[in-house]
Order: sequence, then C-alpha cells, then structure tokens
Amino acid sequence: MTNRNPLLIALASLAMLTLTAPVAAQMDNEVEAALDNGAVGEQADGYLGFARAPVPGLKAKVDAINIKRREGYTRVAQAKNVPIEAFAASIGCHTLAGLRTGRAYSVSGAWATKGSAAITLPAQCGG
Repeated sequence: MTNRNPLLIALASLAMLTLTAPVAAQMDNEVEAALDNGAVGEQADGYLGFARAPVPGLKAKVDAINIKRREGYTRVAQAKNVPIEAFAASIGCHTLAGLRTGRAYSVSGAWATKGSAAITLPAQCGG
C-alpha cells in the first residue's frame, strides 16, 4: 500500500464530517442504547463493530449504518483520489479521538471502554 499525504487525508476527514451527520441522525434508539451500554462501539477502521454479540435486529441496523458510512467514504475518497480504506481509517482516528467516555472502542481488534484518559491511537493516526 502506498503512503498517502496525511494532510490530504486530514482535509478529506473534515469534508467527511458533513457526511457523518446524516448517518448519526439515522441511528435509532436501539443503536444508541447499544453504543451507550458498550455492546456496539467504534473501530479504528472507521466502522461500527460489536464488542458483544448483538441482539436480534441490531446487527442489521449496524450493518445498514456501516453501508452508509462506506458509501460516504467512497464518495469523498474518490473525489480526493485517496484509497477508501485510508480515508475510512482517517475518519476512525478522528472518531476515536473524540469518543465519549463510557463508549466501547477497538483499536487493534481488542475491545475497551473509553475512560477519562485519551485513547492511545494506532500508528495510522500518528499515535
């Protein structure tokens, strides 16, 4: 994989903020509750994941959110001529850096809960 300009990816991340607001608005009470109780969390790759096995129906809702995220990442990445995965990961870095206390997250495949300290971000985030 080629190393892309981090500044370009960061600028693309700012553009993505306008795309993530509609996705956040689409989260229903069940997904919000799963985020609040740590069953669902943010991942370093820019997508939601399951820290615990999902209850019936929740997986489909999270999958739908991830599909919308992928669509948004694809649009911006293509417009900025950067790899989709790199752009998605840059959004993941931004999301993890601003994650609310008590929310679940995964940086390297292991799940943790955000405490009061900053999350140690993966190398791809400059951490």
